Amino acid sequence: MNGRIEKLKTYLHQSPADCFLNHALALEYIKDGDEAAARKHFELNLANDPTYVATYYHLGKLLERIGENEQALQIYEQGMAQAKAAKDNHSYSELLGAYEELAY
Repeated sequence: MNGRIEKLKTYLHQSPADCFLNHALALEYIKDGDEAAARKHFELNLANDPTYVATYYHLGKLLERIGENEQALQIYEQGMAQAKAAKDNHSYSELLGAYEELAY
């Protein structure tokens, strides 16, 4: 297991609901090829704070890679709603682009 994963896990032990740390750990798991662990941490983020917009894009892409396209579309839609509510036009645009690329 890579050292970054171990370090992030140590930090998360102190702050288990920290969305930034869970997101960073999920991305490290993706780099390591452990998509199940990555998915777990992305989903934990959404459960802890559904307004953490960055998670939607990366979780959607992960779901696409494992062939769960319908669920990916739902995640993109939820993310677009959160991004719109937060007036985060950049994230909204990225999510919309991912959604349209998959849907059409």
